[in-house]
Amino acid sequence: MRLFASAQATFLRVESITGDVLRLRGGSHRAIVEVGSLSFNLQGPAEQEAILASYAAFLNSLTFPIQILVRVLPIDVDRSLAEIEERAREVLPEPLAAIARDHCAFVRRLARHRTLLERRYYVVVPASDPARPRDRGFGLFGRPPSSRRDDDVSATQLAFRCEEVARQLGRCGLSVRRLTGDEIAELLYLCACDELARVQRFGQELSDYTTLVVDTSSKT
Repeated sequence: MRLFASAQATFLRVESITGDVLRLRGGSHRAIVEVGSLSFNLQGPAEQEAILASYAAFLNSLTFPIQILVRVLPIDVDRSLAEIEERAREVLPEPLAAIARDHCAFVRRLARHRTLLERRYYVVVPASDPARPRDRGFGLFGRPPSSRRDDDVSATQLAFRCEEVARQLGRCGLSVRRLTGDEIAELLYLCACDELARVQRFGQELSDYTTLVVDTSSKT
């Protein structure tokens, strides 16, 4: 899918999303993986030391730059609890269903007194560009390279690099999942249009859009 000119797209330097590959203006390519979390403080001293050692090994093993994105978001309590309650009614046996209902009641009481937040973690993985062997400015907001990359070569390299990131972070006990094209588009939409995203959800299919956001390039 090609993204037409808009204020946000220009700022993000986004040109298109093909499959699970994001192409920036100028021809550089990116993949994005979502990384799960773990309860580090609940681990024993030996487990904590092993996790830190595995993460240090991951950083030291990198032969390409990465960008780490952390988003702190308010939890949609009603939506989350509705899914749990539906599962309790239709799937869970009664002992577990009762526990699920008690959990929902507890969370609702908690949400009345404080804002519940969740953190989501992403790693942006770049494809190398021969014109810039050090991959400077690789992030979503980096400068575009001077030469156009071959899409197939970049896609192959990104697949290998994402597998390597998943393998290394898996040693830390972290789950890693590569975002699809639809999910990349939704993430860009949420980052670029934070206030709008609170009242207007992103569509389920990327093909529903001709641009990620309202086109501001034309004059009326």
